[in-house]
Amino acid sequence: MYSDGMSTSESTSDRLIESTRELLWERGYVGTSPKAILERSGAGQGSMYHHFKGKPDLALAAIRRTAEELRATAEGVLGGPGTPYERIEAYLLRERDVLRGCPVGRLTMDPDVIASDELRAPVDETLDAIRELIAGIVEEGKEQGQFAPSLDGEEIAATVLATVQGGYVLARASGSPTAFDAGVRGLLSLLAPR
Repeated sequence: MYSDGMSTSESTSDRLIESTRELLWERGYVGTSPKAILERSGAGQGSMYHHFKGKPDLALAAIRRTAEELRATAEGVLGGPGTPYERIEAYLLRERDVLRGCPVGRLTMDPDVIASDELRAPVDETLDAIRELIAGIVEEGKEQGQFAPSLDGEEIAATVLATVQGGYVLARASGSPTAFDAGVRGLLSLLAPR
């Protein structure tokens, strides 16, 4: 439902972006045709080209929104209350639709997105930002004596992201979130303060 405060122009643009986001996740870039976007959004062809130059422009807006949403969620959890360990734990244990996969991770497996510097940039920037945030939290934990001084913040941050993204792949392959949960529990046991 679109708010009454939103103009018709904004709501049409928003519907087009949301429909493109859903289709990119479900079908990938190649499978996301302008016709499918128009059908899903209920927008007319003229309105699509009024708001966007074409499919690549609309896909970029959709990818940016997906990336911004993931980043905001991660920042909200990682910037929340608790010790450095508790914040990383909250990030790893946060509610996810594991079997559906990560909308940003899905984009990294799309050859058309990865082949385009412009489409790949928001994905890369988001993963970098989350990695930097986690690395900073690990360094904070080291200063507080919560994590071993030998831990490298950048390496642990890469491990956290690899565990989450790899966990999605294993869960989807097996049709069960068990593999995701096991990976998260394993990483947390390695990070747990001694």
